[in-house]
Amino acid sequence: MRLRSLGNTGIKIGSIGLGCMGMSWLYQESSRDDERSVRVINEALDLGGNLLDTADLYGAGHNETLLGRAIAGRREEAVVATKFGIVLEDLQLRAAHRDNSPAYLRKAVEASLRRLNIDVIDLYYVHRIDPAVPLAETWGAMAELVERGTVRWIGLSEATVAQAREAHAIHPVTAVQSELSLWTRDALDDVSGGMVGWCESVGASFIPFAPLGRGFLSGTLRAGQFEGSDFRAANPRFGRAAMEANQRIVDVIREVADRRSVTPAQVAIAWTLAQGERVVPIPGTKNSRYLRENLAAAEVTLTEEDFADLDTLPAPVGSRY
Repeated sequence: MRLRSLGNTGIKIGSIGLGCMGMSWLYQESSRDDERSVRVINEALDLGGNLLDTADLYGAGHNETLLGRAIAGRREEAVVATKFGIVLEDLQLRAAHRDNSPAYLRKAVEASLRRLNIDVIDLYYVHRIDPAVPLAETWGAMAELVERGTVRWIGLSEATVAQAREAHAIHPVTAVQSELSLWTRDALDDVSGGMVGWCESVGASFIPFAPLGRGFLSGTLRAGQFEGSDFRAANPRFGRAAMEANQRIVDVIREVADRRSVTPAQVAIAWTLAQGERVVPIPGTKNSRYLRENLAAAEVTLTEEDFADLDTLPAPVGSRY
């Protein structure tokens, strides 16, 4: 696995990490298999995909507990990233609200440490910024966790460039996590400053979640296959008409993949990697075969012809949420 820097921390991580959320909720929950997920997490470590991403929200803490179990005995090999700031009210209904208050932060970090069964969190994100709490107040309290040694580095999830600048002026932003893929390119938007560009300018890492478009860009999904509890069942981009309209995106990606003798998923991840040396995507999977395929995308080199074709993809039908 090729390596990339984690912000300005001085440490190197695999250029592709592992998003663990789907092991616990949102995607095909009936296929959840904790034993298999533990094996997949360990395989990721074996292959160098050592940035492991979770959050206290995922499965009401189940995902953190699962990750903690998986890395037991291998703590020094893993770079553990988790998040706080969204409080789950009802697991079945997925009702939640934001709370970025320092008081809640202190409770949340201790609960995450217990579930993960570790002494320090490597990378701790604000999951979503709470408009009811000044960002400076939240970020200052997170910086105190770094000073205490509870957390090594701190980051933002789904923040704006202005918010990232505000936080960075108080304490260094090690990473920003947001969606980025061939059909969600907001983070590259030069008009608004571009979050990827901002990260490059200050030496922070940009961590794209859903680089495979929640599975769509792999070309393996079909309309109507999602069970009721699957997030995609009600997502605008995954309705039957939208998926049919968006098939042209997959068709072009597959053409590039066939030219390179790789898979569409590998093309999608390779494109994401090519957006900057600070970019470290975290495709999620609970399948060993797909894990190996995803991590092998680090060795895929796209050509100018490939990029030209991928830059002409049509805009997707349907909003991302």
